[in-house]
Amino acid sequence: MQENIRQDKIIGSRRFSNYFWASFLFIGGICFLLAGLSSYLKINLLPFSNSIDLVFIPQGIVMVFYGTLSFFVSLYIFLTVIWDIGGGYNEYNKNNNLVKIVRKGFPGKNRNILLTYPLKNIKSIGIKIAEGLNPKRTIYLCLKDERRIPITSVEQPNAISNLEEEASDLAKFLDLKLENL
Repeated sequence: MQENIRQDKIIGSRRFSNYFWASFLFIGGICFLLAGLSSYLKINLLPFSNSIDLVFIPQGIVMVFYGTLSFFVSLYIFLTVIWDIGGGYNEYNKNNNLVKIVRKGFPGKNRNILLTYPLKNIKSIGIKIAEGLNPKRTIYLCLKDERRIPITSVEQPNAISNLEEEASDLAKFLDLKLENL
């Protein structure tokens, strides 16, 4: 029975890069905010630098602005990691002839996203590879009504050989053809 069901886990926002950038922006933002406040209050709030000598207008106020902005961006990234935005799984069930795509969204009444497609409505498995400044390597479910549903997670571009192998394994499992988009 298990040989007719395949489930692929999708990693959402709980990636190392998000932990790194959230921590980096948090630490940098707090340091900038404290340096800007030190220039305003004329009290050294940072033990490793002397920011009392900064002129509050324009240097200190700019540091407060960038520190606050960086702090709130890091808070946003931490919240997406805690809520695991984009995380979920793809389930391919030959017994029920269904493909389920399950993802987590932002909190609210529509937090859980569930897309279900009958296997008979799926035309093929498609691969799209776009190189350049912002490379994208994605596997799609190509439906008979010409819609393309992405089924890979958003992350660093996967090696082309790994992407092709993953797509061909899925196409073999579902008995579908593989096409290049």
